[in-house]
Amino acid sequence: MKVVVYGQDKRVGVLRDNSVIDLSAACAKYLHEAKGEAHATELAAALVPPDLARLIEGGRRALDDAGKALDHLANAKDRNDPRGVKIVFPASGVKLHAPRPAGTRIACAGSNFTTHRERMTRRSGRELRAPFIWGFWKISDPIGPGEDMIYPTRCDRLDYEGELAIILGKGGKDLKPSQLKDCVWGVTLFCDWSIRSPREPLGPMNFAAPKNFDTSHSLGPCIAVDEVDCTNVDIETFVNGQRRQSHNTREMTFSFGQYLEYLSRDLTLRPGDLICSGTGEGTAADASPTGEDGTQPPDLFLKIGDQVEIKSPQVGSLKAQIVAKAR
Repeated sequence: MKVVVYGQDKRVGVLRDNSVIDLSAACAKYLHEAKGEAHATELAAALVPPDLARLIEGGRRALDDAGKALDHLANAKDRNDPRGVKIVFPASGVKLHAPRPAGTRIACAGSNFTTHRERMTRRSGRELRAPFIWGFWKISDPIGPGEDMIYPTRCDRLDYEGELAIILGKGGKDLKPSQLKDCVWGVTLFCDWSIRSPREPLGPMNFAAPKNFDTSHSLGPCIAVDEVDCTNVDIETFVNGQRRQSHNTREMTFSFGQYLEYLSRDLTLRPGDLICSGTGEGTAADASPTGEDGTQPPDLFLKIGDQVEIKSPQVGSLKAQIVAKAR
């Protein structure tokens, strides 16, 4: 199922046949009509919570109950909950939010596709060496599908990075790559908006400022649950309709399982935490020439008014428009 977060109250729904179905309300309908439950709405909120974080914490049982509710709805005589309230809406008429569970963390893999890594290394003037695991955390709130990405005022070269993110359904510490399948709840699309210039001073540690600013990442449009193998997902990035990136997660230098192991060493990961794949070749930074002074021409970098779309046939389409910061 393709799980979404929708509407003013940010309830959990399922995207199906160009419609959004309220998942907890559908469960209430199932309990009332198929099970004769007198307090169906209250029980449904416990079994299939309308909040994404709680739904994930509900584990396999919550998904199984949600599946029964959707099967019942497919053959029901109407599309209303036990109170007579509509529970199915045209997808074009509801707002979708970034499907990030509240209070969770986003870990991003760095330079995790070979050609992108090699091009970025040469661009920086460093010598190529054996790859190693590294990354950074995103600390700002993500923007959802179709929302505006605000061009940072301190930036003169803004880049896109189309990626896949896994959402953990189970947490833990000192996890092993072999536990990946059991830990993944679902997958979604992710765009890492990156400031390439001016560059931050190099040092042993920094705050990953080029990766963290308001609207510095997009997430969505849905979480594909129980229908996608995260190790084999196609991802494309388009800028104003022109394809810039095309890669598959099977090409990752270090797998999601290896990042799961690395990140959980002495750190307890929680249900709902996200791990992002890193990006493939075709970013503006790795595809643009670098002058002797270290600068790159602006042609491929994002500009105000640009339209960006991250696409996957297995997940969907995540769009954003680049806009100016309000004065």
